[in-house]
Amino acid sequence: MSEEILVNVTPRETRVAVVENGMLQELHIERGWRRGVVGNIYKGRVQRVMPGMQAAFVDIGLERTAFLHANDVVRPQSPDSDESDDQALPVPPPTRPVTELLRDGQEVIVQVVKDPIGSKGARLTTQLSIPSRYLVLLPQSRVIGVSARIEDETERARLKGLVAELSLPDAALGYIVRTNAEGQPAEALGEDLAYLSRVWNIVGRRSLEAPVQTCIYEDLSLPLRAVRDLIRKDVEKVKVDSRETFDRLQAFVAKYMPVLAERIELYTGNRPIFDLYGVEDEIQRALDKQVPLKSGGYLVIDQTEAMTTVDVNTGSFVGQRNLEETVYRTNLEAAQAVARQLRLRNLGGIIIIDFIDMVDDEHRRQVLRTLEKSLAKDHAKTTVYDFSPLGLVEMTRKRTVESLQRQLSEVCNACSGRGMVKTPETVTYEVFREIVRAVRQFEAERLLVIASPKVVARITEEESTAVAELEEFLGKSIRFQADEQYLQEQFDVVLL
Repeated sequence: MSEEILVNVTPRETRVAVVENGMLQELHIERGWRRGVVGNIYKGRVQRVMPGMQAAFVDIGLERTAFLHANDVVRPQSPDSDESDDQALPVPPPTRPVTELLRDGQEVIVQVVKDPIGSKGARLTTQLSIPSRYLVLLPQSRVIGVSARIEDETERARLKGLVAELSLPDAALGYIVRTNAEGQPAEALGEDLAYLSRVWNIVGRRSLEAPVQTCIYEDLSLPLRAVRDLIRKDVEKVKVDSRETFDRLQAFVAKYMPVLAERIELYTGNRPIFDLYGVEDEIQRALDKQVPLKSGGYLVIDQTEAMTTVDVNTGSFVGQRNLEETVYRTNLEAAQAVARQLRLRNLGGIIIIDFIDMVDDEHRRQVLRTLEKSLAKDHAKTTVYDFSPLGLVEMTRKRTVESLQRQLSEVCNACSGRGMVKTPETVTYEVFREIVRAVRQFEAERLLVIASPKVVARITEEESTAVAELEEFLGKSIRFQADEQYLQEQFDVVLL
C-alpha cells in the first residue's frame, strides 16, 4: 500500500489531501479567515453557570461563548492519590454539581476540543493535552499510557518503560505514547519530551501573565500538523506546491523529526497538484448524496442535525449466483466504501447504516468485520455496534470539526435545506390565496403578481380560467409578470 500527502497552498486557503493507492482518503482544509481552534488553549472567564445543564458558558474571545460541561472540569488530585500505570487516563470520579466546580466570573484555563459547529459554540475541557510527534503531554495526570493501536505487548512495555525513565525529572506530568512512536529509539522520545517540557513551561507562564480572552497556546498550522499527525511508515512522500510552505516544513522536520526530511518534496509541475492526482474531482463527488460502487450498487448518504444515515442499494448489480450472494457481495463492497466516505467527508456523531437485508448470520458477521477493519485506518475514534433487530448498524465517529459538506457548502436559498422545492402548481394556489387575502385586507383597484417564469407560465396557460373566475369574484383586475430573479417558491402580490 502506497500513501502520499499532498499540500496545496493558495494565499487564503491551505488544503491537505491523503491519497492512498491513487484514491483520496482524507481532506483537511484551513482558511486564513476561519482557521480551526481545536487544540488551542485559552485563558477564559466563566460567563454563566447553568446548574440545570451541569455546564457553564465561558468567554474565550471567540464570536460565540464556548461550552464547558462539568464532566470536562478537572479537579485537583490529592497528593496521596494512587493511579495505576496500566490506565491510559485516570478513571474520573462521579461528577459533582457544576456550582461546586465553577462560579460566574471565575478565570479558567481551557482547551478547545470541538470547533464551533453550526449555531453551537466551541466545546471546552480543562483536561489539557499537548501533542508532539510521538507523545501527548497530560499536565494534570501522572499516568503513562500507550496507544491501543500498538498491539505488540513487548513493544508496549518497551515504550512505556522508556517514557517513564526519560520523564523522571517531570514525574508530576502524564503522557500517552502515540501510534507513531512504534519502533522509535530512546533519542527520538527524549527529543519529544524536551519539546513538550518547553511548551508546557511557556503555557504555564502565559497562563499567569496573559489577560482574559487570550489564546495562550496555539496548535500548529495545517501543513505542520499534517506532518506531525498524518505521516506513518506507509507514507512515501509529502508533496508541497508552495516554496514558502516547503521551507517551513523542512525547518520543522529538521528540528523535530530529521528522519523524515527526505520525504518532504517540493512540487514544481505546471499542472495543479490536486488536478494531477484527481483530487478536485473526488472533492466534487464527496459533496453528492449518491456514491456509486464498482459493482453497480450505490450508497445514499444523508447528513442531518441529529445523525447521518447511509442507505445501501444493489442498483444494477445482479450477481452471478443467487440473491443472497448478490446482497452479500454488495454489502461487503459497501462496508469498505462507507468507511472511506466517513473519513473523506469527515462525518461524525451518530451514523446509521442500512445494509441490504441478509439472511445468513455469517454473512452479517463478515460484513461487520469488513466495516471494522476498514475503519481501523481512520484517525478519528469510531465505535461500531452489532446489527439491530431492524437490520441496521449503529456506530459513532468522533466529531471535532465541521463535515466537508458544511465547510464547503451552504443551505440552498431555493429550498432552505429541504432538498426539494414546491411545484409550480403548489405555488400557483398559494398565489391565489394570497390575492384573496390581500384584497380583503387592503383597498386596491388592480393587482400585480410578480413570480418566477415557471409559475407565471402555469398561471397564464393552464390556470387562465381560474384567473378569470377570480377576477370576477373579486371585481379586480389581476396582471402577472415573470421575473428571472425570483426563485420558484418566491412571489409578490403588489396592490396598485
